[in-house]
Amino acid sequence: MPSPSSSTPARGAPRSLTGLLPFLRPYRARIALSLVFLVLAALATLAFPMALRNLIDGGLVSATGDRGAQAMALRGHFEELFAVAMALGGFSAARFYMVSWLGERVTADLRNAVYSHVLQQSPQFFETTQTGEVLSRLTSDTTLVQTVVGSSLSMGLRNAVLGLGALVMLVWTNPYVMSVVLLAVVLVVLPTMWIGRRVRRLSRDSQDRVADSSAIAAEVLNAIPVVQSYTAEPREASRFARATEDAFRAAVKRTKARALLVAFIIIANAALLLWGLYRGTEAVLAGQMSAGHLGQTVVYVILLASAVAVLGEVYGDLLRAAGATERLMELLSSRSPVANPATPKRLPTSDQGLEVQFDNVQFHYPSRPNQPALQNFSLHLSPGETVALVGASGAGKTTVFQLLQRFYDVDGGNEGGAQGSRERGILLNGVDIRDLSLDTLRAHTGTVPQDAVIFSASAMDNVRYGSPDASDEEVMAATRAAFAHDFIAALPEGYHTFLGERGVRLSGGQRQRIAIARAMLKNPPLLLLDEATSALDAESERMVQAALDTAMQRHTGRRTTLVIAHRLATVQNADRIVVLDHGQIVEQGTHSALMAQGGVYARLAALQFTS
Repeated sequence: MPSPSSSTPARGAPRSLTGLLPFLRPYRARIALSLVFLVLAALATLAFPMALRNLIDGGLVSATGDRGAQAMALRGHFEELFAVAMALGGFSAARFYMVSWLGERVTADLRNAVYSHVLQQSPQFFETTQTGEVLSRLTSDTTLVQTVVGSSLSMGLRNAVLGLGALVMLVWTNPYVMSVVLLAVVLVVLPTMWIGRRVRRLSRDSQDRVADSSAIAAEVLNAIPVVQSYTAEPREASRFARATEDAFRAAVKRTKARALLVAFIIIANAALLLWGLYRGTEAVLAGQMSAGHLGQTVVYVILLASAVAVLGEVYGDLLRAAGATERLMELLSSRSPVANPATPKRLPTSDQGLEVQFDNVQFHYPSRPNQPALQNFSLHLSPGETVALVGASGAGKTTVFQLLQRFYDVDGGNEGGAQGSRERGILLNGVDIRDLSLDTLRAHTGTVPQDAVIFSASAMDNVRYGSPDASDEEVMAATRAAFAHDFIAALPEGYHTFLGERGVRLSGGQRQRIAIARAMLKNPPLLLLDEATSALDAESERMVQAALDTAMQRHTGRRTTLVIAHRLATVQNADRIVVLDHGQIVEQGTHSALMAQGGVYARLAALQFTS
């Protein structure tokens, strides 16, 4: 993935577009060819006024009285003009195709880079960045970049070459007139730059407001059942309307400033053109200039004026795209605090399974730095052991899972050992998980979350997500083990049935069993179950619990299992039950031993079993 430029230009400045250079660099040959066609098209355009001058002076006002010769001369001049037009059309078409391809390709690469980068961010990133904002950057911001790379930038370069060429020709043919024209161009450019700065600021603000409304829409659309159950549709519609109104007002401010910029450029250039035409007409009447020379001068002035006008428009597009590029580069420059080590270690494995060691772990969530999620947390899981974590909500059970998968890094660990050695936190088979590559660590763990995640795909693809290379037979074996085969086979198209967004076509228990089948198909040595039977009815819970008990045995050894349980009846047979309270272990032992202690676990069990 290309990396953004390390330079930090002013916010929203056109220099922000330099962040696109890493994405343009792989296509240097196409860019060079596009520039060749661009220059050739500009030269053909600049040749047109010269051919027009030859037509007027040599074919229309020629002193010869031979009508036949004059007609032949006219035909030759028109053929010359048509040849110029043919060249202009061919070169312009080639330039358009090359530049449009480049815009589409760079935009696709940019979207892929942003999306891939976001997928690698830790959950800490999403604590401060809304999903809707990321989607806005992937859509509207990249579309603005596409407009610039695939159109505006090419138009700007073409008109810059045209304007410069027309200026050179005017200076060469009319030195006095152009001395005044250059002064007028300076008077046009300076106010344009001043107005452009305001357009730049307003463009950035407008894009931010659009992202805000997108974030609201994404959040609410993902929670439609809750919104409707609380009859909050009018409330949410009003909230979205306020956000879109803010975006509209910001867009109107930007449009007003840009309209002022366009009006100034057009009026100033019209004044420049009329002044040049007036001076040229006076020169023709005084016999100081031929009619063809005047026609050539007028066309060059028109080319210069239109080039300046288009450059003003392009400058406005560049300012908007600069703001979009800046936002995209900010996203690409964000670095996840959880990263692969420079030299990953190998994870030693054996048929006995994985040994897990939490060594005096301390952890605070970045969004809650003053509230410890885990403190002085030490826990050892022997290979093949099943350990259940129980406790009230907020006790730290889910945090243990997140740290074990390295969604976050621990604050500290054991301070013993060799002097100067890094503090230890969580170890697998004696290796600190921070020394393992993320792929290695997560390849050895499988998770069944409390809220099962179902993708907008078929049942087969949802289960196969756990092992993309698995055969259909292996997928079906996993669904049978999770007691999901029967209801999947009964769907309208069986395993190929589309399950809808977030699995809306399934019940909660069915979604959970697909998630369990997915983890079984992955067949990891370390299994994490976050209240995996919470959404099942009593009969399904018994079946799935039996399947989970079977799944703890690997084909070549034993599987280490860590279970979060709110319903204590599901973990009575665990090898060990660990009771958490406010991020600390307060009790641990078997079900019978903890009941005999009469402590926190016994009180929780009494409440549940009595009810």
